[in-house]
Amino acid sequence: MRKAYKYRLYPNHEQAVLINKTFGCVRFIYNKMLAHRKDIYEKYKDDKEALKRQKYTTPADYKKDFVWLKEVDSLALANAQLNLNAAYKNFFRDKSVGFPKFKSKRRSRKSYTTNNQKGTIRLIDGKTIRLPKLKDVRIKLHRQLPLNSTIKSATISQTPTGKYYISILVEYEADQKQITPKQEAVIGLDYSSTSLYVDSQGSSADYPRYYRKAEAKLKKEQRKLSKRMKDGKNREKQRQKVARLHEKVVNQRKDFLHKQSRQITNAYDAVAIEDLNMRSMAQGLNLGKSVNDNGYGILKTFLAYKLAEQGKQLVVIDKWYPSSKLCRFCKTTNKDLRLSDRIWTCNHCGAMLDRDKNAAINIKEEGCRILGIA
Repeated sequence: MRKAYKYRLYPNHEQAVLINKTFGCVRFIYNKMLAHRKDIYEKYKDDKEALKRQKYTTPADYKKDFVWLKEVDSLALANAQLNLNAAYKNFFRDKSVGFPKFKSKRRSRKSYTTNNQKGTIRLIDGKTIRLPKLKDVRIKLHRQLPLNSTIKSATISQTPTGKYYISILVEYEADQKQITPKQEAVIGLDYSSTSLYVDSQGSSADYPRYYRKAEAKLKKEQRKLSKRMKDGKNREKQRQKVARLHEKVVNQRKDFLHKQSRQITNAYDAVAIEDLNMRSMAQGLNLGKSVNDNGYGILKTFLAYKLAEQGKQLVVIDKWYPSSKLCRFCKTTNKDLRLSDRIWTCNHCGAMLDRDKNAAINIKEEGCRILGIA
């Protein structure tokens, strides 16, 4: 089993300078390689066979002209290439995701990933970790890595407020045996824009909507930021203030989702959930703030690894499954059901149905069918 553990990192001044330089080099090399691929794509996009034969540049191709690239961890640059490869393949697999975008110095997430090669990444003690190029860096090890685990890679990142973090990916043998779920120990979750989800028992998460609560204050501080002079000290102070507010909302949301996913994992042997495209929902259904605020996609990720750790299962239901339109009693599909219809009556059997609870029950039943316990 593989799992990532995130810790706060405390680099000294020299280490922080090198980390920031690596962020810049990774962004630079990614954009250079992307520009080359974009030129090739524009030239050969109408000839698929010719496009397949093209060779693309690698980080090594740029080190001769940009010698300062040699100052940073070469594996960080190599991983930038792997990330671009993945983004490029995703584009050809699903054109709706769009062509890979260039990374911005201001807007893009600051991070890089390096790999462990014969102990180049290792914990020295409870307060120090050794990293390629950086040597020994202070770390807040608030929880231990699993016994007999092997470090595979590490991702160093910086938040907009200037804090450094490290996410350590480890591999270890899981002792947990796979649990065979029983029908009564399966729960279905249906997405809800107002309360995160409604489950097959009719209960909701009652998500606190942290962003909505902070929205007025964020707008006020954002207006102050827009009035500050560029490159001035006061502007940077105000930018930090806005960033701290955003960071607080993110942390509140993650804490809530961790607790919810842990509670569900401990209570059930399997969870059935729809394979929803949250980005499309945010754009197409005018649910942008609601979708982005409640973090349903993050909940799905948390459930996946928490359930796996306990030998339990997350059953992902096909996104085209008509969970909301299907009457749970007679299994008749209501093709005329609108998004605004929260309570509806089945034209076939006359049952009165709550849209969300009905969908959650259908999701559970479909999950049980996939598990072979229906």
